Amino acid sequence: MTKKLIITKNGDQLVDLTPEEEAFRQQEEQTFLASAPSEFDITIDSLRAKRNKLLADTDHYALSDQTLSDDMTTYRQSLRDITNGLTTVADVEAVVFPTKPA
Repeated sequence: MTKKLIITKNGDQLVDLTPEEEAFRQQEEQTFLASAPSEFDITIDSLRAKRNKLLADTDHYALSDQTLSDDMTTYRQSLRDITNGLTTVADVEAVVFPTKPA
């Protein structure tokens, strides 16, 4: 039997696990770790959230009764394209957002 420290609502307890329980615990841990988002996923999701807010802030310029300036069209397209080609956390952290036209 393997002794493992288990954290419960009553505090930490040292318990004996059978080989089957230990195998199940290891499989459960591997499954959890495999499904956890990577650092890149977390970073790119944060970038997309900021990009989406900037796009939402200019949505009223793109309404059918508005004429969208070339500068605003370029700005909005640059925002939509900002995640293209990003493959590493360093790439995401190096992104510089375009300046919103006046």
